[in-house]
Order: sequence, then C-alpha cells, then structure tokens
Amino acid sequence: MRFDGKRVLVTGAASGVGKATASLFAEEGATVVGLDVQEAPGVQQCDLTDSDTVRGLVAENGPFDVVLNVAGIVRLDHVADLTLGSWQRQLDVNLTAPFVVSQAALPGLLERKGNIVNVASVAGLRGQAYSAAYCASKAGLVMLTKSMALELYQTGVRVNCVCPGGVDTPLIAGVATAMPTDLDPKLMARLDNVIPRFSDPLEIAEAIAYLASDTARSVTGSALVIDGGMLS
Repeated sequence: MRFDGKRVLVTGAASGVGKATASLFAEEGATVVGLDVQEAPGVQQCDLTDSDTVRGLVAENGPFDVVLNVAGIVRLDHVADLTLGSWQRQLDVNLTAPFVVSQAALPGLLERKGNIVNVASVAGLRGQAYSAAYCASKAGLVMLTKSMALELYQTGVRVNCVCPGGVDTPLIAGVATAMPTDLDPKLMARLDNVIPRFSDPLEIAEAIAYLASDTARSVTGSALVIDGGMLS
C-alpha cells in the first residue's frame, strides 16, 4: 500500500498505460482522479488541450500528492505530408497538456511535497522516421521534466519521466491501421525491441509507481527507459 492516503491525478486514464496506472495506484491505497477525452467508468471526460477546463478540474479535484501525465497521441506520416494541424495536435496533447496540468497542480504539490511522473518515450531520446511531431513532443517532455526537476528540487517536489518503447495498447493498434503503406522497412525495423515483444501496460505502470513512491525519494530529473533493449 505504497500510496495509502495519497490523492493522485492520472491523465489518459480510460485505456492503455493510463488505465493500468490508475488501477495500480487505486489498488495500493490511492484516491485516484482520472481524466481522459474518452468516456469510461470512474473517469472524468476532459479534452486535455482545453487549458481552462483542465485548470478548473485540477483545482476542483485537488490538491494532489502525485500527478501522472500519461495521455498521449501519435501518428506516423512522411514529414513532407505532415499537416500543421497534426503537428500542433501532437504537441498540444503530448507536451503542452502535461505542462498545463503540472502547473495547475503545483500549489498542492508544493504544499504536500508531492511529485510528478510524465510518460515520455524512447522517441524523445532517439530520432524515429515518420514521427517528426511525436519525437519533437516527447523530446520536449523529457526536457520539461528535467528542467522542472532542477527548478523544484529545493521545494521537495520531484519530477521524473518514463520512456517506454513499444507497449501493447489501443494507441499502438490505432497507429498500425492508419500509417502509410510505403514506409522503408529498414527504418521501421529501428522500432523493434531486442526482447521480441511489446511491453504490457502494467510493466510501465509499475515503473511509474516506483518513481512516484518514497522508494525513489532520491530520484529526480530521471528519464527511466523501458524499451526491451531497443536503445542498447
């Protein structure tokens, strides 16, 4: 019961890693507030790109001991075909929304000496073809994590991120059905794990829980890679 009595905010809580994370923290004693653009039992529906609504929900449901920015989107496309709308949407969800959520929750986190865990990606650590917007947004999230960790260290608020490789989620399934058919197989092979399987969402949730727990009280500014050996 690592999170007994803790109040925890989870974005992207309706499916995939967010759902697994919300369930794990609840099982370990936390009161979990979930936000997601999708409808789901026990999850408050919210478009995370609507900053005013996000701030209102954080204020209404807080203060929080732990903030988990899990929600994200990805679309594979040739950079020449990438629309400004698709570029902006991926930055809005993957980078701006975690900033807005974290900033809105910060007063409560400062009061409670809490922490933030962001879900970035190996795409934020190494370039991936056909993923310009996604790579840019996740690299930005890694650097946002590190910058906030440095700035807030004296307050007792820790900020970390996890960087998964392939994870077996509806998000990945959706990408596979929508991506172009003329992608270079050699470049796509760079996305393969050494361990020949996708991670289970619960594996990522467990890594998030470690970083959010008192066991990781000396860890801040970290980007924890869970990629099946992809970057090795």
